[in-house]
Amino acid sequence: MENKAHALAAGIFVVLATALLIALAAWLTRDTGQRDAYEISTREAVTGLQPQAVVRYRGVDVGKVASIGFDPKAQGNVLMRLEVDHEAPVTKDTFATLSYQGVTGLAYVQLDDTGKPAPRLLPEDDKPPRIPLRPGLLSKLMTQGEAILGQVDQATKRVNQLLGDDNQRRVAGALDKLSTAAESAGQLAQRLDATVAKRVDPALAEATTTMRSVQKSADAIGRTAADFDQTARRLNEKDGPLDRLATGSEALSHAADSFNEATLPRINRVTEETSLAVRRLGRTASAIGDNPQSLIYGAGVIAPGPGETGFADPGVAK
Repeated sequence: MENKAHALAAGIFVVLATALLIALAAWLTRDTGQRDAYEISTREAVTGLQPQAVVRYRGVDVGKVASIGFDPKAQGNVLMRLEVDHEAPVTKDTFATLSYQGVTGLAYVQLDDTGKPAPRLLPEDDKPPRIPLRPGLLSKLMTQGEAILGQVDQATKRVNQLLGDDNQRRVAGALDKLSTAAESAGQLAQRLDATVAKRVDPALAEATTTMRSVQKSADAIGRTAADFDQTARRLNEKDGPLDRLATGSEALSHAADSFNEATLPRINRVTEETSLAVRRLGRTASAIGDNPQSLIYGAGVIAPGPGETGFADPGVAK
């Protein structure tokens, strides 16, 4: 009997402890504030969303998902009932999206709005107002998945075509040609460096010397031009050389006119007389050349000499 009494006491203690724990848990999880009911009806999949999931307004916890079921008013739609704190700024522009917590796959409801001023969405107990659900990032990816997969398939085919055997051989040949061209360019650069080192430096030195000579010549030309300008000014001065030369030219012109009018005729007559005298002198010289004895015996008949016709020996005549 004593053992049964101890077992009964232990059982009663366990039951009381369990009841106290349940009461404590209920007290800790009780809702202390006023909450408004809202509904979301959508044809989107709500994978990962469970009752008691968190409802957040721009990242702030404002409530929970009370229940999840099907919408009797729209066939095929999922109906979610939300309990949101009365202080949450739910307006007529507020919309909901499904977001996911990290890699756990658990979803929660994210509330947001357009940021424009809008009237508050008033709750009704009998007919809770509905908040539209917009597709989230995952829903958009699922919707556009086929198009993305098609583009990926096309890109894969093009990449395979680009990396085909023919193109690979072409790329390899192009790389070989490029390597050869690079080597040729390197050799050409070395030759150019050597050529520049051997020829350009002396040419630059010679060009520098030439430029200096040209500068000196330019300076000399400048000085000559200055002297020429000074000489020109002196020549053009009044009573200067040009003025005197003009005066002398006029006097020379007058003298030439006088020479042509008076002296030149006289010179012509003298020239004629001189020419006549020269001709006479020539004839005289010719006569003397023919009869030189005329200079001693005078002019007359010349007796023939020995060997000539009519020669007579003077001794025989006596």
